[in-house]
Amino acid sequence: MVGFTDNYQDRSTQEGYQFEFYCERCGNGYTSSFKRSAMNFGGKLLRMGGDLLGGELGRRASELGWDANWLRDGTRGPAWDKALQNAVEEIRPNFNQCHRCGEWVCHQVCWNDERGVCVNCAPKLDQEIAGIQARAQVEQLNTKIRTVDWTQGTNYDSTAVGRCPSCSNETGGGKYCQHCGTPLAAAPEAKRFCGQCGTQVNASAMFCTGCGSSTA
Repeated sequence: MVGFTDNYQDRSTQEGYQFEFYCERCGNGYTSSFKRSAMNFGGKLLRMGGDLLGGELGRRASELGWDANWLRDGTRGPAWDKALQNAVEEIRPNFNQCHRCGEWVCHQVCWNDERGVCVNCAPKLDQEIAGIQARAQVEQLNTKIRTVDWTQGTNYDSTAVGRCPSCSNETGGGKYCQHCGTPLAAAPEAKRFCGQCGTQVNASAMFCTGCGSSTA
């Protein structure tokens, strides 16, 4: 049986065996040493011998060499299993399995030595305190900044214009374009009232809607 085989990738090639193992929490990984394949070496010898012998004997030797490589790629036999087992034993000291959640995690980052479980199950308190303090600072800054009036000098009582219709530059948020001075908001219309009854009338009205008197 081979332990923690669900968090690895097979990087083996025609030349030999190699495996990468990953932490199931943070993704950090370790690569095993490259182990040359004896079967691949034997296949090369057979192909080389076939080239030297020539003829039918040489052809058969070359075929045997290719068959050796086919067996190497097409099956996961004892040689592959042994290579994986050796890689597991080589990399195992870098990992711990948490007996609470079952995950294999890297010892360097994701293992809590003091608690004997992974940091998901028992976070490291110094790291948690640092994180909580930083979040509290941000929350307190938000509260304090909201108490300050940041709108002084900002024109917010008229329609805002992002780009000047005259020069197409950013306006700067004022009543006039900061680049060309073009007015960005029309002056508010003066209110009109009937001189007879005091009813408010439209700027273009000729007669009062309240009493019918002329507003001219």
